[in-house]
Amino acid sequence: MTDTDLTDTYLGYIVCLNNQDWRNLHRFVHDEVHYNGDRIGLSGYREMLERDFSEIPDLHFDIQLLISDTPFMASRLQFNCTPSGNFLGLPVNGRKVSFSENVFYEFLDGRIRHVWSIIDKAAIEAQL
Repeated sequence: MTDTDLTDTYLGYIVCLNNQDWRNLHRFVHDEVHYNGDRIGLSGYREMLERDFSEIPDLHFDIQLLISDTPFMASRLQFNCTPSGNFLGLPVNGRKVSFSENVFYEFLDGRIRHVWSIIDKAAIEAQL
């Protein structure tokens, strides 16, 4: 897999997330995916994403920065959204917030095998 292939796959993954196309998530995410060091598997990853969209109805993944070095991908995602209740332990309760996520991925056999994510919680706290 080349860096271009990896980028194309990642862009497809983001489209899949934004369209909530859960039936095709397996095309982008490995069955044995790990999230921040924990093996959660494809079903756990899907449940996490479905919960995110349930709690944040206007959730949209917006790529601000993308760097590829096969088999790794680094992305800075920007969010402008309205969580309906508590988010990351913060009482957002329907207020519009903007924040970023810095996330690193490792791909195996063309699918995401490891995800390491850090959300800018301080940016959210400053808006509340």
